[in-house]
Amino acid sequence: MREILIAFMLVVTFMAGGTQAIAEEAKVESEVASETEFVLTPVEFEKCREIYFDRCAGCHGVLRKGATGPDLTPSKTKVKGTKKLREFIWFGTGGGMPGWGKMGTITAEEADLLVKYIQNEPPVPPQWDMKNVKASWKLLIPPEERPTKPEHDRDVANMFAVVLRDAGQIAIIDGDTKEVVSTIDSGYAVHIVRMSMSGRYVYSIGRDGKCTLIDLWMKKPDTVAEIRCSLDARSVDVSKFKGFEDKYAVVGGYWPPQFVILDGATLEPIKIVSTLSYTYDTEEFHPEPRVASIVASHFAPEWVLNIKETGLVWLVNYSDPNNPSIKMIEAERFLHDGGWDSTKRYFLVAANARNKVAVIDAKEKKLVALIDTGGIKPHPGRGANWIDPEFGPVWATGHIGDSVVSVIGTDPVNHPDSAWKVVRTISALSSGNLFIKTHPNSKWVWLDSPLGKKAEDRTSVVVYDKANMGAGIFKTLEVADYGKAVHMEYNKAGDEVWVSVWGNLGDADKGKAGEIVVFDDKTLTEKARIKNLPTPTGKFNVYNTMYDIY
Repeated sequence: MREILIAFMLVVTFMAGGTQAIAEEAKVESEVASETEFVLTPVEFEKCREIYFDRCAGCHGVLRKGATGPDLTPSKTKVKGTKKLREFIWFGTGGGMPGWGKMGTITAEEADLLVKYIQNEPPVPPQWDMKNVKASWKLLIPPEERPTKPEHDRDVANMFAVVLRDAGQIAIIDGDTKEVVSTIDSGYAVHIVRMSMSGRYVYSIGRDGKCTLIDLWMKKPDTVAEIRCSLDARSVDVSKFKGFEDKYAVVGGYWPPQFVILDGATLEPIKIVSTLSYTYDTEEFHPEPRVASIVASHFAPEWVLNIKETGLVWLVNYSDPNNPSIKMIEAERFLHDGGWDSTKRYFLVAANARNKVAVIDAKEKKLVALIDTGGIKPHPGRGANWIDPEFGPVWATGHIGDSVVSVIGTDPVNHPDSAWKVVRTISALSSGNLFIKTHPNSKWVWLDSPLGKKAEDRTSVVVYDKANMGAGIFKTLEVADYGKAVHMEYNKAGDEVWVSVWGNLGDADKGKAGEIVVFDDKTLTEKARIKNLPTPTGKFNVYNTMYDIY
């Protein structure tokens, strides 16, 4: 094609015999060359699509139109240029984007291919309707064929469900003995798991939209049902309100933007609802309003769904799942993750691209406050609750893009002057924080930095004394000499903290694919290591997840 165009221009040049024709020839040759610069083979394109889906889509969107991260469509990326784009991908940015190359997550070759990929038009993803959802549903063991009581003498409430992210598995670990009881195939890159209110079932959601149901009463816990509710997803939760325990589950989709209500015991799909809508502020139609996070209300038979791009919080009533009522609450755009305050009445959710936290009153069903966190890109996970000696009950978040922890007052009754305000801004080890955690029985608050700029920050966690948070002093604990130290979780008693070491599958033969380090919470000393776990990330204790203890 290039040769044909150049030949055509030579003919024009010869016939015109002037400089204008020569200039036109050069322009066409330049345009053709610039287009070939971004050409990818089908194999390269598919490889890039997978890398983008895994590392980039969460912030930039499946359609690449931007969300937490900027627009990556060709009209924007080509203006930046290849050199600048590669620097962003390799070194990251001050706004919170990780340096994927510098951290060793992608290779130089993959970075070069990804630069080309984002200067091509994004592929149009397919839809996933109820016909597809139903076709994917597998009831492997019907409820009537499952155990009527636990087939083992383990303490189910102190079991941990551990995400083995890159392996596409869930490990069930006995919290008392530290034994890996079962390793179960799951969806790709599971994001979170949630527990039924009975504590019997584990619900996982993969980034490929696959939801699995694991029965912890079995002698060797295993999957009893599975379903694919979308092509890309991050959230799942169950019905917790009195009278509805274990009855329903819900999966929120990134693509297509929708949620699916399921039978809690079988995962049989009941209702699919699109979240396509308009942004709350400018009321512009958005083609990709994703369900970022879900929590189950303790005040009504409702789920709180956070619709990322539109800035709306949806309260979905599941008492009649075929005809769910939805109350929409205007909050702030780019809603992401969050958790309950200590009373379970107020839900605090990060609008991380706006550097704010929105507070939703689940009892009165309204927005209470929008809080400027004073840091870039808050990422609380579920956050952390404790009693501050000066400000009373508080909740806290760290930040991806800033080395600070923001502590927010949460008691409007007894501490009205500090309620819904940042009462402390505390220095952190590094930016790149993902999770913060504590427990009512602990004197400490734990913080990770898996996306920090320095390798030693990524492999360490820090610990603050609740009684002396105002001093901003922390203790640094080195967790490993490789990978990333990520996500802390307490055991049922609140006297142990489990920290994941997220390594690489390719380093399995070196013993560096991953492990969990267990710390004694009182002494902050290492107590045990659960080795040979491929790429562990999130860990969820059954009891703490059931009762939203964090």
